[in-house]
Amino acid sequence: ILKTIFIFLHGCYLQAKVIRRPPTVICYICGREYGTKSISIHEPQCLKKWHQENENLPKHLRRPEPKKPEVRTVQAKGFYDLDALNEAAWTSAQAQLVPCDVCGRTFLPDRLIVHQRSCKPKPAK
Repeated sequence: ILKTIFIFLHGCYLQAKVIRRPPTVICYICGREYGTKSISIHEPQCLKKWHQENENLPKHLRRPEPKKPEVRTVQAKGFYDLDALNEAAWTSAQAQLVPCDVCGRTFLPDRLIVHQRSCKPKPAK
C-alpha cells in the first residue's frame, strides 16, 4: 500500500510517496519482530531453542513453557487486530525476564547468570 503526501515547500506543492513497511509480528517467546510469513517458521525453532536453554539452567531459574497468547480481537473486515496480537506477544516475551537480586534489572535467565558475575551491590554511603 502506498500513501501519497503533498508537501508545501517554497510556495509549491511537492508530491512524495511514502512506502509502508510490510506488517510484522512479534514472537511471543523471544520478543523479536518477524514478517507475517516467516513467523510460522520461526516460532517452532524458537520454542525448541527455548527448551534446550531452559534445561541447561539451574533449577531455580527454570521457567514454565511460554504459552502462545490467544487474541480473539477481530476487526470489522474479519482480520485479526495485529496491534493487539503484537501487544499480547510482547507482554508474553517480557514475562520471561528474571530480575537480578542485586540491582533489579531484568534479563533472560541465561543472560542473568552472566550478569551476576559482575553485578556488585552499591556501597553504603
